[in-house]
Amino acid sequence: MTNHEDPGQKIDACIDRLNAGDPTAASDLLNITCERLTRLTRSMLKSFPNVARWEQTDDVFQNASLRFYQALRETQLTDARHYFRLAALQIRRELVDMARRYQGPQGMGAHHQTQFADAQNTNRSPGYEHAEVTNDPGHLAEWQEFHSRVEQLPADEKEVFDLLWYHDLSQEQAAHVLQTSVRTVRRRWRSARLLLHDVLLGPAFDTDKGES
Repeated sequence: MTNHEDPGQKIDACIDRLNAGDPTAASDLLNITCERLTRLTRSMLKSFPNVARWEQTDDVFQNASLRFYQALRETQLTDARHYFRLAALQIRRELVDMARRYQGPQGMGAHHQTQFADAQNTNRSPGYEHAEVTNDPGHLAEWQEFHSRVEQLPADEKEVFDLLWYHDLSQEQAAHVLQTSVRTVRRRWRSARLLLHDVLLGPAFDTDKGES
C-alpha cells in the first residue's frame, strides 16, 4: 500500500457488501487483516526457532479467522475506521494468546529443537520495515507485555498506534482514515511511544514512522 492510496476505500466497499448480506465480504476483510498478522507473527517468532516450528502460518490464519469471524458476528461495522480498530484488537489478542501458549519452561515449544531458516523474511516489503521491531526481545513474555501495554494506551494514542504499527499505514494514510491532520497523527504517535518507552522493543520506534 503506497502513501497515495486511500486505505479506506476498499474496506468501506467490503463493509457495504457485508452489511448488505454478501457472505464473501467477511473473507475479503479477513484477508486484509491476516496478511499483516502473519507478518507480525514471523517477526515475533524469528528469534524463537523452537516455537516457529509449531506455529505455522496456516495455524495463525485459522486461529485468527475464528476470532475475526466471531467478532464480525457480534459487531456491525460502520466504516473503515471502525474496521481498523476492531481488526487491530483481534490481531493483538491473537499475538498475546500465541505468546502465552509458548512461553516458559512448560510452553508448547520449550522442549523441541528445530533447524530454522529465516528465508521466509527475506522478501519483506519496504513498507513493513518502518514499523518492524528490529531488536526482538529475548522472551515471549516481553512480547506479551508489549501487546498488553498497547491495549492500555489512551484511546487517541492507541488508535494511531494501531494504524501505524498493527496495520502498517503511513502517517498520511492514518490521517485520512481518522479525518485529521498529519501533524495530529505525528503528535499522537510520539505520545504513544513515550507512554510505551519502557517496553518498546527496538530502534524502529526512535524515528517517526512514515515521515519524509
